[in-house]
Amino acid sequence: MYQVIGATKSRAFRVIWMLNEIGVPFEHIAAAPRSEDARQYNPSGKIPALVDGDAVLTDSVAIMTYLGDKHGALTASAGTVERAKQDAMTLWLIDEFDAILWSAAKHSFVLPEEHRVPAVKDTLKFEFERSAAQLSERLEGPFLMGDHLTIPDILACHCLNWAIGAKFPRTDDKLFAYGKSLRDRAAFQATSAM
Repeated sequence: MYQVIGATKSRAFRVIWMLNEIGVPFEHIAAAPRSEDARQYNPSGKIPALVDGDAVLTDSVAIMTYLGDKHGALTASAGTVERAKQDAMTLWLIDEFDAILWSAAKHSFVLPEEHRVPAVKDTLKFEFERSAAQLSERLEGPFLMGDHLTIPDILACHCLNWAIGAKFPRTDDKLFAYGKSLRDRAAFQATSAM
């Protein structure tokens, strides 16, 4: 059985949601970032981590990709054009959504106060709005990669929720409805209840 290390109010939510989607059992260790519990699995204290037997994997996207490949779920097959398109979308979301939100978090509460530049958050909100509009234009079906849920959907929804919590501007109605449809899924609800 897998162990997932990390509080659900972190990127560990993505991993737990994916495991709930694919119906794979796991044990959840709700460790806070940089806590002693987290450092047992990742010396940097970063979360999430996934324990699979003797292996400890880190980084939410790497973990989700591993789980998708291992279980043949929520991902296109490696070595296919579909997978290359999925990976391109995943990396775009990391660059244009996740990185922006993480920068805002760092300048809000992560960095030591003397190193925070609160004024940068206005620029980050502008960047996020621009990226959200691009994502909305790319959304042609019920999911980012077509007619079924994939890793990029979990990543996008998590970032959209993060943006709401960080008081970023509301997305357009199309992207808002997309996020709501994902939040209505049973696996998302089960993860939220943890």
